[in-house]
Amino acid sequence: MHDPDADLVRRAGAGEPRAAEALVRRHLSRMTALARRMLSDPAEAEDVAQEVFLRVWRAAPTWREGEAKFETWMHRVAINLCYDRLRRRRETLDPDAGLEVADGAPGAVDGLMARERAAQVRSALDRLPERQRAAIVLCHFQDMSNIDAAASLEVSVEALESLLSRGRRALKAALAPAAQDLAGDA
Repeated sequence: MHDPDADLVRRAGAGEPRAAEALVRRHLSRMTALARRMLSDPAEAEDVAQEVFLRVWRAAPTWREGEAKFETWMHRVAINLCYDRLRRRRETLDPDAGLEVADGAPGAVDGLMARERAAQVRSALDRLPERQRAAIVLCHFQDMSNIDAAASLEVSVEALESLLSRGRRALKAALAPAAQDLAGDA
């Protein structure tokens, strides 16, 4: 198994700052995007991404190449940090959060509808069980292969495919009323 990060991890583990910077440049946006999709909170997503890289620095000196791809391990760390934050959440949802008023400019209605659809997808994704949400996010938003996503979730490929199937069905059911509303508006 070829790990494109192996050399950078080895050099970062030896204390080379440029290698560490290269790892951040290569993976920060993906770790932040993963956490944002899992948590629906940009500030928390940035905190999770930072924590992932703190753990990278600690793990780099002892990383054993060949057991898993480093990026797969990073995704696993990010998913676990997101799970921890989701479990700790005790806040109530603000019913007025996210309400927007169209400005009436050309294209504003289309933009508002696109944001509304994105919010509906985000909301439906947020209601999925954690493992189904993680599987959907890794495969559909992080563009990971089923093999890498399964490794990140520490499940078999078959179990990942089951999580994906159940998650897709739940998303389809949750978004069906919105799709019917859009069809009725057309």
